This record gives sequence, C-alpha cells and structure tokens, in this order.
Amino acid sequence: MAEQPKDKLDRRELLARAAKAGLAVAAASAVAYTACDKDGPSAHPQDSALVTLPDFSVPAETGKVISVVKGADRKQTVTKAIELLGGIERFIRSGDVVAIKPNVAFATPPMLGATANPEIVGQVAWLCLKAGAKKVIVLDNPINDPASCFTISGIGKAAKEAGAEIAMPKDHLFRNTTLHGGKLIKNWPVFFGPLENADKLIGIAPIKHHHRSGASMTMKNWYGLLGGGRNIFHQDINTIIAELAMMVKPTLVILDGTEVMITNGPTGGSKSDLKRMDTMIASCDMVAADSYGSQLLGSKVTDLPYLTKAQDAGAGTTDWRSLAPIEATAL
Repeated sequence: MAEQPKDKLDRRELLARAAKAGLAVAAASAVAYTACDKDGPSAHPQDSALVTLPDFSVPAETGKVISVVKGADRKQTVTKAIELLGGIERFIRSGDVVAIKPNVAFATPPMLGATANPEIVGQVAWLCLKAGAKKVIVLDNPINDPASCFTISGIGKAAKEAGAEIAMPKDHLFRNTTLHGGKLIKNWPVFFGPLENADKLIGIAPIKHHHRSGASMTMKNWYGLLGGGRNIFHQDINTIIAELAMMVKPTLVILDGTEVMITNGPTGGSKSDLKRMDTMIASCDMVAADSYGSQLLGSKVTDLPYLTKAQDAGAGTTDWRSLAPIEATAL
C-alpha cells in the first residue's frame, strides 16, 4: 500500500483546524459589525413591537386651512403664509419638541430645486424656536448618502444656524409599523426615533415633476420616513403615496412653488428644468396643498391618482377651493 502523503490531514486534526477557522471568522465578523455601526449594536425593528406614529395635527379652524402667498423671497413668503393661518403660535406651544421633515433626498445644491430650500427650513425652525419650542429636530432618510445630502443641499447648515438639531438615519432609530387598512405598509420600518417624543411635525417640500408619480410634493415627502428596501413601493406609487398620507398626520405642511421643477423630476439637474412661479403654500390639509400645487405643474387632480386615493381614505380634500384659501402678496 502506498504511503499516505504527509500534507494530508487526519480527521481529528482537520476538525480542529476547522473549528479554529470558524472562531476566527466569527471574531472578524464581530469586528466588522462594530466598525460599521459606530453607535454600537442597534435594535432590529423586526424584534420590536409595532409602533404607530403620533397624531401631530392641531384643531381645525374654519377659513384657516390653506394659505397662498405670492413673492420671490422665500423667508418672507413662508412667514406670511404661516401668519395667515393664525401665526406660528397656533401651531407651536412653549416647551414643544418640533420635528421638521424637509425633502433632503438628493445630494444636489439648492439652485437645482431637487430638495427643500434651506432658507425655508431655517426660517421655519427659527419661527418655532421663537415661539418657545424646547427643541427643533430636522430629519430625513435621503436616497443618496445622508451626510452629503444635508451638506450639499445646504439644509444642514441652515438648520444648525437657526438652532435646530439634525437627526441622521441610524438603524436603532427605525421601528416597524403597520398601517391599519393598508395594503403596502405592513410591518415596515419607519424613521420613528426623532418622532417618538415630538409634539409637532412640519413637512417642507418643493413642487417637482416626478417621472413615476407625476408629481412630488408634501405627501410624497413622507416617503423619506420609510426604511428598508422601499424602492419596491415604486411598483404601486399611487397607493404608497396615499398610504403615507394616511400614516402621517402632520401639524402643518409647507409647499414651495417659488421655482417649480416642471421637467426631469424628481432629480432635475439643470436650471432649465425650473420655472419661476413665486408661490408659497401653507396648509393643515396636505391633500389640498398638493391639489393646489398640481396646477403649478400644469396638471389636474385627475392626472395624479394618489390625490383622489388619499381623499377617499380620509386624509384630506382635493377640492382646495372649498377651503377658501387665504391669498396675499409678501411685501
């Protein structure tokens, strides 16, 4: 019988080496996990009880549901739009923790209009703090790298200069939710951490063309609260936008139509994609706000099916005219 080659291992030694290799791999994996999650082990949403977003809305006031202000200066128009609805004091009380959710989806400069304008975010944050807010938190879960989005959009700087904090998306800040009666939002992670102890929530979004949904405005803005592989929802874009409007009950929404992205949305990429319209909309009814905004894109309510879906679900009304919008021009 031929002699067994010396480089072959007997079964016992092979098992011993395999065990050592397994320990080494486990140790390396642990180091890698810690390095990737600098905040330490994060809570896994699927291991936690389901949460429901708080109702951040304020009592309705007849005749003070939607305002439209014309003007080129965003700080002036957004301030005036809020004033017409009763002033910031109607929405923010002393000691409130206020969450502001702007559209910070892309790492693009303000001039391209793909994100909320930093001047509006800064002004709204400042108004809230002036009204006595204990804390203002600006949050979003962007499509591009979050740090780059907050920096390049100018929103991070504007928020901090106004005295607000920035909440970046981290695994442990997401919790799972299920929308009662929902078709798509079932046991799905949402950016819940900054909202858990908030008293008020304000949404801020630009008016943009969107190649899938037709338009991106205040209701589509809540898409930035979703975690996980949310791109799957683009297969049923009208349903997900309507469900977001059912899931989120904000205090106030701000819709910026100063420069409207009329083509190549939602990212744009050129100033030629924008049209100057000098319009600022504030509303307690995001369905009404978006229905008004649709006309600035040259669309009708029927061109954007999610508007009717949201109305049918009780999230608001598409008949913004019935709310008697308060109109003014900023001086």
